[in-house]
Amino acid sequence: MGAAVRRLVYGLGRSGLGVLGYLQRHAMPAWFYDDHLTPQDAAKAQALGFQPDPDPRPGVYSQVIAAPGVPIDHPRLEALREGGAEVIGEAELVYRHSPTPLIGITGTAGKTSCTLFTAHLLRTSGIHAAAGGNIDPPLTRVVDEALDPPGVPGASPRPPEVVAVELSSFQLERVVRFRPRVAVLLMLGVDHLDRHKTLGAYHKAKLNLIQNLTAEDALVYNAKDPRILAGIAGTPAQLHPFEPADTPRETNLRAAEAATLAYAGLIHWPVSREGVRRAWDTAPTPEGRFEAFARIGDLVFIDDSIATRIDSVRMALEAAPPPVAWILGGVDKGAPVEELKPLVAQKVRLILAIGQDGPRLANPFRSLSEVVDIPAADGRAALQLAVQESLRRMPSGSVLLAPLATSFDQFKDYKERSRVFREVVRQAAPRPGAP
Repeated sequence: MGAAVRRLVYGLGRSGLGVLGYLQRHAMPAWFYDDHLTPQDAAKAQALGFQPDPDPRPGVYSQVIAAPGVPIDHPRLEALREGGAEVIGEAELVYRHSPTPLIGITGTAGKTSCTLFTAHLLRTSGIHAAAGGNIDPPLTRVVDEALDPPGVPGASPRPPEVVAVELSSFQLERVVRFRPRVAVLLMLGVDHLDRHKTLGAYHKAKLNLIQNLTAEDALVYNAKDPRILAGIAGTPAQLHPFEPADTPRETNLRAAEAATLAYAGLIHWPVSREGVRRAWDTAPTPEGRFEAFARIGDLVFIDDSIATRIDSVRMALEAAPPPVAWILGGVDKGAPVEELKPLVAQKVRLILAIGQDGPRLANPFRSLSEVVDIPAADGRAALQLAVQESLRRMPSGSVLLAPLATSFDQFKDYKERSRVFREVVRQAAPRPGAP
């Protein structure tokens, strides 16, 4: 018998508490630590039966399960690693201890939509599937959660047969043996340079998704992305390319369809492309993704609050009807905004700069488009002013919220930013029958 694993969960919040819940359900003891432990998180962790370690020392733990938000080069994590601890993340933990097959989905843009679409297409094909990971619910919960099986009225809820899991670069930094049955690579663009420092390190983290694939696994990939084509060279996995479409939604549906057919083929489940395609129309619309949701006169309002990556913003600007009023800003993630200058010159008439870094992000475009700096610190007030300025200055075209920055300076998250934007626009729209 080998020595017992002495575990530390490093970082609580949504991910760490999900890990503790998983460890409790699987009767695996652990301690927890957080650099900024809140009384609320501490109480939740202790209610699950775990105790804090106020000063975790090197040499004490053999395994550390770190939350995605904890930098991989955090000095305390480095010390624990040098003291003999293996540092992993939640995806690696679940892979090692749960038999549920996983469909791992990553990319610079489209991960959430593709994950939800894949679970939907699997379910409509009669496969008992769920979605989780970097979206709610966390992977540590969804693999154990009892769900109603598809197409079986009155059947008892049971855990999923397969989980479509969204995986961020932060999560993929910490995989070791992790091996999905189907891996999906959507695109490799530019993001999180504030965390990974270099584009090469960011892409390397993403490509960790496929490092352990075998000939018994499948790889779904964007056939038009040269970075992906270079990154997958030599993989033994069964290859399933997909062609990107003109809109993000259709691109992600194509990838989800390829993932569904690939997984069905691996388990010898009878399903046809035509049958899967029929479920496209009932696929969910994830919150905060590119959607034209309102019109005031000849001005269309488009919500793409989750567009915090330069590739997502580029696609949103390309798809938005010109001329475009672009709502930009929040907390900068280190994107090379100058890359967008030709597209801005071609399509954008007005830029509304909001949030902590909006005016600075707008600086490269001030000679190309009219820029209005919105100084309001409150997020709702900032969006109200942005909408008012758009209506005053733009007789036609589109108003696009594609912030190129995170929301945490003014909102809880991108979903709240999306909801507030839609509320503000609807309040600005004239009531039916109004003069």
